[in-house]
Amino acid sequence: MQTHDLVQVYRHNFYPDERGRYGSFGGKFVPESLMAALTELETAYERARNNHEFQAELRGLLSSFVGRPTTLHYVPRFSQMIAPGVKVYLKREDLAHTGAHKINNALGQGLLAKRMGKQRIIAETGAGQHGVATSTVCTML
Repeated sequence: MQTHDLVQVYRHNFYPDERGRYGSFGGKFVPESLMAALTELETAYERARNNHEFQAELRGLLSSFVGRPTTLHYVPRFSQMIAPGVKVYLKREDLAHTGAHKINNALGQGLLAKRMGKQRIIAETGAGQHGVATSTVCTML
């Protein structure tokens, strides 16, 4: 396969095959000891993503607990610096509970873990905001 052929493979709305691979690439490359847990997680996710009650609970908490949707804030002085007639808006994710967008993902993960009957959550974080969001969701749930 040539480089220009890869562009054709990785187009918008292209989904992985039954093994979770995109063409010759992709897939799961994790320790074998994690495969059972990942399979359990995938099964639970597939059930939850099409479950109206789960989705309604997630939407409700995103609104009432997280504060979604967060507002757009027009920044006129910055807009003027960019170019005449351009209007720049900032999406105010800092207004979401815990101060960042990380809470959105952590909430979905927490609800899924609760649905699976899990009692412990592990967060592997880099910058810390994800850890704060995960801790907040665990405390709330």
